[in-house]
Amino acid sequence: MRILLFNWRDTKHPKAGGAEIVTLEHAKGWVHAGHSVTWFTASYAGARSEEIIDGVKIVRAAGSLRVYLAAPFYYLAHKDEFDIIVDEIHGIPFFTPLYVRKPIVTFIHEVADEIWDYMVGFPFNMIGKLLERAYLYIYRRVPFWTDAPSSVDDLVSFGIPRSHCTAIPCPITNSIAATMPKKDKRFTCIFVSRVVKMKGIEEVIKAFSFIAKENEGAQLWIVGGGDEEYLTKLKDMLTEYHIDSRVKFIGKVSEKEKLDFMGRAHLLLHGSVKEGWGLVVLEAASQWTPSIVYNISGLVDVVKNGKTGIVLSYNSPLEMAREALVLEKDSKRYERMQKECVSWVRSLTWQSAIGESLRLLKTTYDSKTD
Repeated sequence: MRILLFNWRDTKHPKAGGAEIVTLEHAKGWVHAGHSVTWFTASYAGARSEEIIDGVKIVRAAGSLRVYLAAPFYYLAHKDEFDIIVDEIHGIPFFTPLYVRKPIVTFIHEVADEIWDYMVGFPFNMIGKLLERAYLYIYRRVPFWTDAPSSVDDLVSFGIPRSHCTAIPCPITNSIAATMPKKDKRFTCIFVSRVVKMKGIEEVIKAFSFIAKENEGAQLWIVGGGDEEYLTKLKDMLTEYHIDSRVKFIGKVSEKEKLDFMGRAHLLLHGSVKEGWGLVVLEAASQWTPSIVYNISGLVDVVKNGKTGIVLSYNSPLEMAREALVLEKDSKRYERMQKECVSWVRSLTWQSAIGESLRLLKTTYDSKTD
């Protein structure tokens, strides 16, 4: 098959995240299986207009928003070169059902819905939610590929037939620690993500403020970059809660450094509004570190509740802190979770995931060309 992939970013984009890493792993797998892949995406300062990454042809045009306008023109100029289209949605779709007359697979990591409330203010958040329902209606006859069963439930609630949806879990790309890394002497919690409100950093800071009251030696590491204005607000929060001396902003780090911090921490705390999957939870698990997470789409699938971590029954900083403190005192339960973490990560392989995505593409292609 000659596959055309539309995605707003590629892995070299300065704002690329886990979704782009996952997408490239699948695309590499498709190329290895004998198919060709062209990835049409936005350009950025200093970017090459075309290049090959791991056998995948990257074509960059326009900016982060204008790429959605450029995509139809690129497709119409090159439509005879492709057999099937993968339309990857991140809040805004490429609207391929309106101009593509070839097989389409829609790749969506999560239904945004309440994320709009954290991205833009009123009334634009309401407009975003209404537009999301409207554009999903346009895609109702197109096969959907997502990461987690809970995201399938969200799609169904938006009117997409369950029979049109396929959930394919995302394995990690890093290696699993063969033995348990040495944990820090102090009880250490870690947050790893882009430092933005929707990722739940404020919820984690509040939770840690409760933990700090009960455990005098506890510390929190915040790994990830964010806007300076927002970081200043968070630092003011730390001062207000009298925990500024016990919280360290690590900032953006290399993959190796990130895994090192994860391995040294005792627990990963994640209070996001919504996730497509929550890859950082699996990365932490690969370093023998369980997670305590909010009960939201994506995270309920990536954490095996009571085995590889804890999915809160009630989403609140106080509940997160309570569970962390109880687990910290129960060494036998904690050690069982560590072992389950490693087993869970090992059970998810890229060979299996790529096989599933290829079957979906092939089935979609065959059904439209028979």
